[in-house]
Amino acid sequence: MSLTVPNDLLDQARTGEVEDAAFVACVRESLPYAWSVISELVQQRARDGAEFADNQVPPPSEEARGQLLRCLASDAMRGALERHFGVRLAFQNCHRVAVFDPAATEALSAFVTPRAQILNQKPELVDC
Repeated sequence: MSLTVPNDLLDQARTGEVEDAAFVACVRESLPYAWSVISELVQQRARDGAEFADNQVPPPSEEARGQLLRCLASDAMRGALERHFGVRLAFQNCHRVAVFDPAATEALSAFVTPRAQILNQKPELVDC
């Protein structure tokens, strides 16, 4: 299961649309490792004024790795976080999360190419 959904949020979803703020709070509470990686990258990119910031440190556990995978594999979660933080997210392998300034279309395009994915491969990441 990707998220631990409080009953009031589940009731809200059953009767209509869910507000982004409530969904983002659910993601933050359910996937704390993924949230911390993404929020720290957002802060780093803003501090540095760079087009993007990325995480190159493997997760400390399989549980943490699973949080990143679940968070970034979900279009709903990824979209809500992009809107919340005002960034574009990208993902390579099992842990290389990147946050991009929305205007950094060239940098984002370069990050998500097959070439970039291949160049990011390392033998220790084969089974991540």
